[in-house]
Parts: sequence; C-alpha cells; structure tokens
Amino acid sequence: MKTMLSYGFGLFSFLFILWGCGSTQTAAEKEMLALEVREAVEQPSFRFNATYAYPTGYQPVYLSPYYDVEVTSDTVKAYLPYYGRAYRAPVDPREGGFQFTSTDFTYRYRPGKSDGNWIAHITILDMDRPVTFRFDIWENGSSRLMVNDFNRQSISFQGDVGSREEKKE
Repeated sequence: MKTMLSYGFGLFSFLFILWGCGSTQTAAEKEMLALEVREAVEQPSFRFNATYAYPTGYQPVYLSPYYDVEVTSDTVKAYLPYYGRAYRAPVDPREGGFQFTSTDFTYRYRPGKSDGNWIAHITILDMDRPVTFRFDIWENGSSRLMVNDFNRQSISFQGDVGSREEKKE
C-alpha cells in the first residue's frame, strides 16, 4: 500500500511539474495580441467565433466551431444558432437562428469599464425586425456577444475574436 501511495505521489508531482513548465505567452506576445484586437475593433474588421451559447433560462450549450459573426466596415455576416423562446415563429424553418448578411447597419464602439476592454454595438437595419449585437471584447481576444431580437428572448454567446484573415485556410 505504501509503495502504491509513493508511486501515486511521484506521478502527481511529475505531472504538476510538467504543468507548471508549460509554455505561456510572453509580455510582447500579449501586447501584440492586444494591439491586433484593438485595431480590429476600431476598423471594424474582425471575426467572432462562438464556442458556447447561453440561452435565457436554459442550460449553456457547447457549440461546434462553425458558428461565427464576421464584421467588416461594409458587411455583417452572421451564422449563429438560436435556443430559447420565440414570440413569433419564422415561416421558413431555415431562419431558425441568426443567419444573414447585412449591408445596412450601424456600428459604434467605446472603451469598456476596465482597461483593455471594448464594447461594440451593431444594430442591423435591413431585417424585418430590430436586431442588436453587443460585443464585450477583451484584449486577450476573448469575447461575449449579447443578441437582442424583438421577436425572441435574448441570448448570449461566448467565444474569441480574431482578425478575419485567420479563418482563411
């Protein structure tokens, strides 16, 4: 029994040392990422890749890597799912989520409450209902998106923001 405990303790110590020696970002890499994120928000030219959906009143949902929102100065392309209560059901079943390309929208951004945080508001004007996207973006690239739709309960998404060129493989 003592031998098993000593082997277990040795294995735990070895794994703890390996975990502690893992690579981390240097200060220069963090500063470079913060500059990229800031420029992407100011231009606007970024892609939000959603990893989790948080429907109002429901459990969080892990998402596949195919859901995203691409924002440029002249276009917003959204491909996001929707979970929750709809007050008016769509006629076409393919319109269940937020799947659209908009060229008529307003874009505003401002610094957030903490240093290294930005808030971007996008109001889509060319849909049959008012839809607003609110991005909370941090300098490390993580982001939260809150979607308000007049015909549905609000939903939020968690994910990462990166430059649009990253996805082009």
